[in-house]
Amino acid sequence: MIRFVPRCACVCALLALAALSGCEDVIAELGKQQADGKSNATASMSPRSDGTIRIATFNIQVFGTSKLEKSNVVNVLAQVVRQFDVVAIQEIRSKDDSVLSQFVAKVNADGGRYDFVVGPRLGRTSSKEQYAYIYDTQRIELDADGVWTVPDPDDRLHREPFVARFRTHGQDSSRAFTCTLINIHTDPDETDAELDALDDVFRAVQRSSPPEDDVILLGDLNVDDRHLGQLGRVANAGWVITGQATNTRGNKSYDNIVFDRRATVEYTGSFGVLDLQQEFGLSLEEALEVSDHRPVWAAFNATEGAVGELAGDGGTLR
Repeated sequence: MIRFVPRCACVCALLALAALSGCEDVIAELGKQQADGKSNATASMSPRSDGTIRIATFNIQVFGTSKLEKSNVVNVLAQVVRQFDVVAIQEIRSKDDSVLSQFVAKVNADGGRYDFVVGPRLGRTSSKEQYAYIYDTQRIELDADGVWTVPDPDDRLHREPFVARFRTHGQDSSRAFTCTLINIHTDPDETDAELDALDDVFRAVQRSSPPEDDVILLGDLNVDDRHLGQLGRVANAGWVITGQATNTRGNKSYDNIVFDRRATVEYTGSFGVLDLQQEFGLSLEEALEVSDHRPVWAAFNATEGAVGELAGDGGTLR
C-alpha cells in the first residue's frame, strides 16, 4: 500500500532548524563516542529472533525502473530486505510512483508481509530523490500519525530528512519497543554544513510530540565517524560504525546509525555491515550492479526498556 507523505507534512508542531554553528568539528576521541558492540560484518546473517528487531539503512543507488528491470539485482535486493525488520532506503530516483510497490511485491514473493512508506521527491536540482522505509508488518507497526518530512525553511539540507515512528508487534502495548527513525542522505559536497544542521534535526525530533526517547538517525552521511561535526556532539551520542568500510568497494565509510546511547538502552550491541559479495557470492562488478553501498544494521530488544548487553550503565562505550 502506497502511503505518500507530502513535502513538509508534519503531525507535530512545525520544527525550525536552529542556526548552524559554522564550525568544522572533527571528533578526535573515536572511542569516546562509538556505541560499543559486536560487529557481524563478515559473518553470514543469522535468522531473525523474536526477542530483537534489526533496523537497517541502505542506499540502493539510483533505484528506479532500470534497476527494477534487472531480475538478478532485484533478487539480491529482496533477499537483503528480508533479513531486516525495518530498512531505511535512500536514493530512490524515479518518476514512476509504482517502483516501491513493485519492489515490495518482489520482497513478499516468498509469503512475507512487508509494506512501505515513501516520502516526497526532494532536491535542489532536477535530479530528485525520495526516502522510504520498508518494514515487516508481522513484526513491526507503523504509526501513521508519526510520519513526516522535517521542515527546512532556511534550506540548510539538500534533501530534508524523512521521519517515521515504529512499534514492535508481539508485545503488550505498554512494553512494545517504540522508536522514531530519521532517514537522511547528505549532499557529498556540503557535508560539513549538513552534519552541523543534523544535530538540530536530532534534537527537534526528540522534542516533537508525542515524546520519544528512542530517536535513531540513520542513512548515507557521506562521511566517516571522525567527521560527524555537531551531530557527533549531541549529548550522549553514539554510533555503530567506526573504522569500517560501508561502500561496496570496501575503501570508504559513509553510512551509519546514530542514537542517544543512554536513552536507547534497547540497543543489544549487535550490529554489522552486510558484504553483498560474500553474502550472495557475487563478483565486485555484480555487487556494484546492486549498489555502491552496503547495508548497515543494528539490533534492538523488542521490549521497551529492555537493557541490552552493553547498556546496563546507560550505554558503555569504548
